[in-house]
Amino acid sequence: MAENPQPIETPTLNTETLPVEQTQSEKILIEIKGQVKKPGVFELPAESRLHMAVDLAGGFLPDADALSLNLAMKLTDEMSIYVPKIGETTVSLPPVVASPSTAAGSAAEGAVLVNINTADETTLMTLPGIGPSKAAAIIAYREENGPFITIDALKDVTGIGDKTYEQLQDSITAN
Repeated sequence: MAENPQPIETPTLNTETLPVEQTQSEKILIEIKGQVKKPGVFELPAESRLHMAVDLAGGFLPDADALSLNLAMKLTDEMSIYVPKIGETTVSLPPVVASPSTAAGSAAEGAVLVNINTADETTLMTLPGIGPSKAAAIIAYREENGPFITIDALKDVTGIGDKTYEQLQDSITAN
């Protein structure tokens, strides 16, 4: 006697009640400042290029040095882009970040230096004498005035005096 095939019953999912998860990689937040019409923080799709951020910022101002930028560069989350003026000297800022265990060492010992132009608040707080308020002041200063050209310029930040600078000078870099 041949068996009759029976349908398999499967539970149905009500997709209206399931939460929709958006992954972090779908959108990124970037900051663009300098010689653009509308500097600010913008949300873009994850695979965005620099030219898209410039468009969102209203385009370049007439004195922007657009030739110094790679408009095809892929953007990453939390990226900060500075558009310089024509003739403005800019400093190349490779990311140099120290781990908390190496930040307190000196350059003479071969420790990794903290780049004061690229370090975030958490990394800055690994430095001797730098707490949340001084770290925030350093970040605010460089956002308003552009990158530090030398580490001595750190003394221009409110709250960083000679004493604090002496503690930091062997642990930091500006390039």
